[in-house]
Amino acid sequence: MASVETAAEHERILREIESTDTNCIGPTLRSVYDGQEHGLFMEKLEGRIRNHDREIEKMCNHHFQGFVDSITELLKVRGEAQKLKSQVTETNRRLQNDGKELLNTMEELKQCRLQQRNIATSIDKLTHCLPVLEMYSKLQEQMRSKRYYPALRTLEQLEHTCLPRAGRYRFCAIMAENIPQLRTHIRDVSLSDLKDFLESIRKHSDKIGETAMKQAQLQRSLDSTLPHQQRAGSSRRVRKEAGQGTELDGQGGSPLSEQDSGILDVEDEEEDEVPGAQDLVDFSPVYRCLHIYTVLGARDTFESYYRKQRRKQARLVLQPHSNMHETLEGYRRYFNQIVGFFVVEDHILHTTQGLVNRAYVEELWELALSKTIAALRTHSSYCTDPDLVLDLKNLIVLFADTLQGYGFPKWNLTFRQILDQDNYSPIPVSTEEQYKRFLGQFPFQDPELDKLPFPKKLPFSEFVPKVYTQLKEFIYACLKFSEDLHLSSTEIDDMIRKSTNLLLTRTLSNCLQYAIKKKNVGLAELVQIIVNTTHLEQSCQYLEGFISNITNVPPDTVNATKLYGTSTFKDARHAAEEEIYTNLNLKIDQFLQLADYDWMAVQGGGQASDYLSDLIAFLCSTFAVFTHLPGKVAQTACMSACKHLSTSLLQLLLEADVRQVSMGALQQFNVDVKECERFARAGPVPGFQGDTLLLAFIDLRQLLDLFTQWDWSTYLADYGRPTCKYLRVNPHTALALLEKMKDTSRKNNVFAQFRKNERDKQKLIDTVVKQLRNLIAAHQS
Repeated sequence: MASVETAAEHERILREIESTDTNCIGPTLRSVYDGQEHGLFMEKLEGRIRNHDREIEKMCNHHFQGFVDSITELLKVRGEAQKLKSQVTETNRRLQNDGKELLNTMEELKQCRLQQRNIATSIDKLTHCLPVLEMYSKLQEQMRSKRYYPALRTLEQLEHTCLPRAGRYRFCAIMAENIPQLRTHIRDVSLSDLKDFLESIRKHSDKIGETAMKQAQLQRSLDSTLPHQQRAGSSRRVRKEAGQGTELDGQGGSPLSEQDSGILDVEDEEEDEVPGAQDLVDFSPVYRCLHIYTVLGARDTFESYYRKQRRKQARLVLQPHSNMHETLEGYRRYFNQIVGFFVVEDHILHTTQGLVNRAYVEELWELALSKTIAALRTHSSYCTDPDLVLDLKNLIVLFADTLQGYGFPKWNLTFRQILDQDNYSPIPVSTEEQYKRFLGQFPFQDPELDKLPFPKKLPFSEFVPKVYTQLKEFIYACLKFSEDLHLSSTEIDDMIRKSTNLLLTRTLSNCLQYAIKKKNVGLAELVQIIVNTTHLEQSCQYLEGFISNITNVPPDTVNATKLYGTSTFKDARHAAEEEIYTNLNLKIDQFLQLADYDWMAVQGGGQASDYLSDLIAFLCSTFAVFTHLPGKVAQTACMSACKHLSTSLLQLLLEADVRQVSMGALQQFNVDVKECERFARAGPVPGFQGDTLLLAFIDLRQLLDLFTQWDWSTYLADYGRPTCKYLRVNPHTALALLEKMKDTSRKNNVFAQFRKNERDKQKLIDTVVKQLRNLIAAHQS
């Protein structure tokens, strides 16, 4: 039993020796030496060694042939390796020899590339330098040919574009240093040309005036044959043609004045027609100097200098000769100089932007008016020849007609001053004396107003009696001027009526249009202008009677000229009405710009939006002022405003920037439209029958009802029928709005699409969209 355990123990130790790392075998061997069976273990160990030797031998015998074959193959490889080594050595030798030539070639290529880069750099530098030299050469050529405005443009391009690109070169630095000197030279030369121009027109103003007065005389001879409209249009033909002269050419360069004074070219004249006064003057120095100073940033300096010099010349022109009263030619020369001066200023006013303005010209005209009147009073007092006095009156008429054709009548300033100073408010009257005084100035009858107690208000503002008074003064002045002209009563009546018509259709009409179209005119002012022109229109019959009374010519005389006052005031009233409509729409647009809808709102609010409440309040206060307007005008303005508001709201809902619209946003929009409908239903302006004003919002109402009630079955079934509930809903509009709602449902219900009701809603929208598209396609086909 003991021997069996010993044998098992030895077997275990042997297996442990075979499987254990040699570093850890010490404890195992120690256990063998500690026991008594040392010799027996050694026998076991030697037996195990013999077994392993036999296994090794068997293994070696099994692989020996493969080992021999491998050695044989290795010997063969050694021979091949020797051959390969010799080939590689030979190839390397040839490669080294060939590489020397390649290295030489590469070095040459390197040098060529370096030269190529240097050449490219040189070309690039020259490319930037050549435009500088070419531009400078062009500048020198323009300076030599005295084309200073293009030279100034070239100078700017050279300084700001070409020189910075060229780089830092000595010639560039020299050019840059010369630029300020060239600018100064151009400025001085252009100013010298301007001085020559001013001296020239001072010397030739009488010739210019003579030509202008000949034109006016020719126009007067045509007055009896041309209709009124042609006379009004042709009186300023030459000035308007010349007024197109200072526009810059389309190529962004030189003013047309650089091209041989082309600004003065007019249409081909008939052989017997008097040439235009402006044809005698070359205005190109003024335009050229103006453009040059503008480019140099010294326009204000130029304007101040020009106006100062012209004021000096005006004082010289208005100074009469001491012996002017001796002959008609002396008066004629005096008038010619004045007309020539103002013809030039009128041309400058209409062909330049801001060199002279209307206020400056009117200031000069006021000066000329006072000086001329004083001179005529002084010198005419020395005249004792009745024929000379008669000729002088005719000359004064021609002088006045000439200047009136250029917009320089006394009455123009008077009417404009009256309109500018008016407060555009009904005249308050507190006493009977004041009331009678105004009725004495203006023929006004209103039995209802007469019954009201004081204080009370006349419906018109102060400019009505003032304008009427000035018209009567003008008629008196015409009558007084006709004295001693040996004219019959009929001729005097015809002359007064024609002159009054000119005053109404030219002067007063232009002043009224100016008052209507000027900036910052409010709705209240426009309303008052309509009221005023209505009363002035009604007063024209009294002017007719007034002229007949002072000339003793019945108004129903055959071939008697009728006053154009009715059409003048009617045109002014229509212009004011159109301005009211336009201003109302602009105000509505300004309020709509404040709209800030949350197009993705889940639920609409219960109150109207703030901007819309403010807009409705504004409209209510505005239409309250319209009580003085004729009913048709107030109704038209109210309907126009409501239609514009409805159209703008619909455009706001459908504009491209609004990509998505939720049902909550539509509900809020619906609340705002209901607020608009309440405003229309309240009748802000009396005179509408029933719910006529509500029709302005009918398109919006039907569209919103269709969406908020989701009544697509009715719409699709009844579309095209006259009795359709949604007759005003355009399918294109409905489709566009539905597409926005469809996008909202898809993008905002990513998880909600898993709920059955949301899926059904999306399917319903898709179905309606498909049906609308089919409806549109069928309708188009």
